[in-house]
Amino acid sequence: MFLDRARIYTCGITPYDVTHLGHAATFVWVDALARTLRLFGVEPETCRNVTDVDDVLDEAAHRAGEPYDAFAAAGQYYFDRDMAALNVRDVQHEPRARRYVDQVIRLAGGLLAGGAAYVRDGSVYFRGEPAIRGSGLGRDAALRLSVEYGGRPDDPAKDDPLDVAVWQAGEPGHPAWDSPWGRGRPGWHAECAAMALSVFGAAVDVHAGGADLRFPHHAYQAAMVEAFTGVRPYARAWLHAGTVRVGGAKMAKSAGNLVLVRDLVDGHPAAAVRLMILDRPWGKDWDYSPALLDQAGARLEELYRAAGRTRPAAAAVAETSRLLAADLNVSAAVDVAIEEGGAAARSVIAVLGLN
Repeated sequence: MFLDRARIYTCGITPYDVTHLGHAATFVWVDALARTLRLFGVEPETCRNVTDVDDVLDEAAHRAGEPYDAFAAAGQYYFDRDMAALNVRDVQHEPRARRYVDQVIRLAGGLLAGGAAYVRDGSVYFRGEPAIRGSGLGRDAALRLSVEYGGRPDDPAKDDPLDVAVWQAGEPGHPAWDSPWGRGRPGWHAECAAMALSVFGAAVDVHAGGADLRFPHHAYQAAMVEAFTGVRPYARAWLHAGTVRVGGAKMAKSAGNLVLVRDLVDGHPAAAVRLMILDRPWGKDWDYSPALLDQAGARLEELYRAAGRTRPAAAAVAETSRLLAADLNVSAAVDVAIEEGGAAARSVIAVLGLN
């Protein structure tokens, strides 16, 4: 339930590579959410961060022989180009992690003062127990995901393997800044916590990101914000967009199965790519195939033809709006729009950014 404004924070990209369909799915869904909120008189205030302080980014920049910040800026340019091609509207706030180092330092200080973190060997570690408890995961599953996402559970300086760095002591090959604990850099989860706090304060209405970010990233971020502010819950709602797979495997550079946005929009109408993403439950994992994109193109043509019909459609417009309000039920709304045509189809095309 919203009154007249909705604060939406989206975990953005780490700009070290080109945008693939798995990335795009999250941002298209968030854009569809924002457009739907406007349909009901609620103005979305949108924030999508840029993670330009990150170990993976540093490694990619070293391989390219470029400074990390210049390398990230080039990656951001290509991402913005791909989002524009998919008709994803600009966000109002786009904080970059490297510009929020002071805020991470203040976050670390507040967590230390509240007993939620401790200092060890120049690093500040957040006690991970609240994040694990909030995630509902067992300890073994949490440890497995911590390893997968670079949480360094084998760090001997930690009291508990599932504690995470709010501030990481300086290491060769990474950028570093001065802090009360020595030179170092922000931790991944702390970056998003600090940026969200700086832009929106103690809480957000919707926090969005890929389903693969549910743990550890979102769990630790929320736990840090709640420990710092004392306000719970940090997010009134979560939008975890379903994972895009190819042949049953998650789309990832390491798997060698990337489907690039640029390649898709070069060979198909961008609106068809967008509809392919949206024509399903937003939280459901799905497998990409070229046949699926062809089907989306055919369905888009049906929708366009339906929009050309002229028949009374007040009830149908109301029904498509109701379906979009009901947890973004895009598929059902498109079905009604195609069947009823006229204003209902034109409304769905406009609201979902398919024009």
